[in-house]
Amino acid sequence: MSTKTLAAAIQMNSGPDRDHNLEVADRLMRDAVHRGAQLLSLPETFSFFGRTEEEKQIHREKIDGPTVTFLQSFAKQHGVWIIGGSVCLIANGDNKVTNSSLFIGDDGTIRARYDKIHLFDAVLGNREPYRESDVVHPGRDPVVVDSPFGVIGLSICYDLRFPELYRHLSAMKAVILAIPSSFTHTTGKDHWELLVRVRAVENFCFVLAPNQWGTHPGGRRTYGHSMIVEPWGTVSAQCPEGEGVALAELDLSRVVRCRDMIPCLSHRVL
Repeated sequence: MSTKTLAAAIQMNSGPDRDHNLEVADRLMRDAVHRGAQLLSLPETFSFFGRTEEEKQIHREKIDGPTVTFLQSFAKQHGVWIIGGSVCLIANGDNKVTNSSLFIGDDGTIRARYDKIHLFDAVLGNREPYRESDVVHPGRDPVVVDSPFGVIGLSICYDLRFPELYRHLSAMKAVILAIPSSFTHTTGKDHWELLVRVRAVENFCFVLAPNQWGTHPGGRRTYGHSMIVEPWGTVSAQCPEGEGVALAELDLSRVVRCRDMIPCLSHRVL
């Protein structure tokens, strides 16, 4: 296992045109690879961002559909590892979907799948209701996956507000936490950086937090500010406004030093 690697958090402004979204993802990922990144992370629903939640049902994919095939092909071609944001996959038994994050190995194989556990049902104002549970089946299990860069704990967006999930992931030996998101602008301006940095500090983990950015078709607005945070809570890299790539080195010895200095994870009582 390599103790150091260059990681990328990719920021996008996705819409309902899947082909266009995949072209943008390809361009930004190629830029990250050209700059030396070995571990790439994409935002939530990077290949399809509908005008409504219901569009997720119409445009859901099979596991061998265009989005996953794209991720596998890119990983194999460039010899990189990819946290594939999330994609809405066909759920068994009804018309609902799963909001799933896939971890793709450098040989193009799917190494892990995480289905989003916490679904975003909230009303942020008279004109900003969200009902993810109307169309998405929740996942049930925390997921970690071994990688050449250390154990990675998978999560998606609204999961960020549930610290107990990340305690589970750190207890499962995670040293890197992935939080691909489409965090709203309304909440993001006050909560995004705060929550991402807290998850890093309380677990002494690196956090990769790629986010959607800008105004999307249908009027939804996401916050952006994709970032990589190191275990002490310092923001190592952050995207400005617009599409882009945040790059930072992940040095696993930093996790060890922080956990040795303040061994709170071993002091847990509850």
